[in-house]
Amino acid sequence: MKLPGPDHPITIKADGARVRVRFGNRIIADTTKALMLAEANYPPVYYIPRDDADMSLLRRTAHASRCPYKGDASYFTIVADGRSADNAIWSYEQPFPAVAEIKEYLAFYPNRVDAIEIE
Repeated sequence: MKLPGPDHPITIKADGARVRVRFGNRIIADTTKALMLAEANYPPVYYIPRDDADMSLLRRTAHASRCPYKGDASYFTIVADGRSADNAIWSYEQPFPAVAEIKEYLAFYPNRVDAIEIE
């Protein structure tokens, strides 16, 4: 486990933006409770509470990854309207303490959904 710091900063904040994720004709997630995570030089990522996502359209996969700063990520495939997007979503179910706020939130790969709209 590595700790965020000056050489690899991670900030998490709630900014009140409305975040909607679209896949085909479906809204997969719609929330004003997203957390924006900014990590080092990577583009910011919005993490969405599971309560604000249509979990009935998500299928857990066997895929996993590990981030030395955040922990082990699990993945979900979106299945809707005859289409699917494999491993389009990741989630930290037991994140490291430094990023505990994102526990069980969902993050979406922009290139695997049709739109991530931020208002």
